[in-house]
Amino acid sequence: MMLPNASVKTLDAKSALLQSYINSSEKQKSLYKRTLLIVSISQIFGGAGLAAGVTVGALLAQQMLGTDAFAGLPSALFTLGSAGAALFVGRLSQRYGRCTGLTTGFIIGGLGAIGVIISAIINSVLLLFISLLVYGAGSATNLQARYAGTDLANSKQRATAISITMVFTTFGAVAGPNLVNVMGKFALSIGVPSLAGPFILAAVAYILAGLVLFTLLRPDPLVIARTIEATKQEQNDEGHITTSNQVENKRGVIVGATVMILTQIVMVAIMTMTPVQMRHHGHDLSAVGLVIGFHIGAMYLPSLVTGVLVDKLGRTAMASASGITLLMAGLIAAFAPEDSMVLLVIALSLLGLGWNFGLISGTALIVDSTEASTRAKIQGTVDVLIALSGAAGGAMSGMIVAGSSYSTLSIIGGFFSILLIPVVIWSRGGKK
Repeated sequence: MMLPNASVKTLDAKSALLQSYINSSEKQKSLYKRTLLIVSISQIFGGAGLAAGVTVGALLAQQMLGTDAFAGLPSALFTLGSAGAALFVGRLSQRYGRCTGLTTGFIIGGLGAIGVIISAIINSVLLLFISLLVYGAGSATNLQARYAGTDLANSKQRATAISITMVFTTFGAVAGPNLVNVMGKFALSIGVPSLAGPFILAAVAYILAGLVLFTLLRPDPLVIARTIEATKQEQNDEGHITTSNQVENKRGVIVGATVMILTQIVMVAIMTMTPVQMRHHGHDLSAVGLVIGFHIGAMYLPSLVTGVLVDKLGRTAMASASGITLLMAGLIAAFAPEDSMVLLVIALSLLGLGWNFGLISGTALIVDSTEASTRAKIQGTVDVLIALSGAAGGAMSGMIVAGSSYSTLSIIGGFFSILLIPVVIWSRGGKK
């Protein structure tokens, strides 16, 4: 069966484009820089979409359910939703490229945010829960986007590439919580409950992030990286990987995933219940937004420095720093006076910083330990585990606080983070 002339020309043009990148290291470097810029722009919107919902999700559930016991459920639901989305986006990216996978994920997240708004208007708890699951796709995609910048990076650039995209996430992530009051007033002005206001921002931000990637992320960096890798393998006379390298790669994936899972559990658990704790002790929404803003800023803003440290000092050294920082965050949150905004800001900032150390060092380990031919699929699977661990942390946080106290939750979280140390010790048996 003969292909139509238009199809043949399209295939020829695509093949010529791929070949031009294979033959030119300068074009590869140029695409690497361009990809970082485009992904960074999308992360500004993605960060705003994520942070806006995180800030008031627990409060909205508390208001609609009339109890604190399930205040951690929204975090658990959209984190659980992000688990399924991480697998979906990872596999979609593996098959069709980063552009298709990331665009789809952000658009779905935006639709979930719209569903949350509608659920608040009609006071439907069932719709709220379903919408929070769908909204989680934006969170998963926001994290998956960090991998796109590494597709064409060399081993000494990977952590820095991850960190650059995360720095740009800061702009939206810090703005989101601090727009809570503004969006609440806007929502009231159009007949929408005030706590649903931030989800209006989330819907617009996620959809814009998707449109930026759909329009500009071409040629696709993962497709180019796979083509380059395949060409190098063809040129290798032996064309095989030794068993020892395979073992080292498996060890790297396990260590990287474990680091990110533990930091996610601790961060989500403490962060989820902080707004509820603050509201119980008389802090208004602007104060909640300020504390969460500092927290999310600390999650992303130090990234540029963190990436350099991870590349220079090593992945495992920074993973250890993550555990120690999270322990300090938990202890300060546990023993801070209930009316102390300063200590809450410090605790939540350290919580974000510890998460930052763990995410970047863990992500770098995953990228180091995978090949372009299977990378997106493995990355998606790892992010599923991260999301599920976050869902568990969010669900348990409300129950722990209801059964004991916020201080107990913070102490448990802080000491749980110390499990990173034996993981790092075990990893010394591998390459890193």
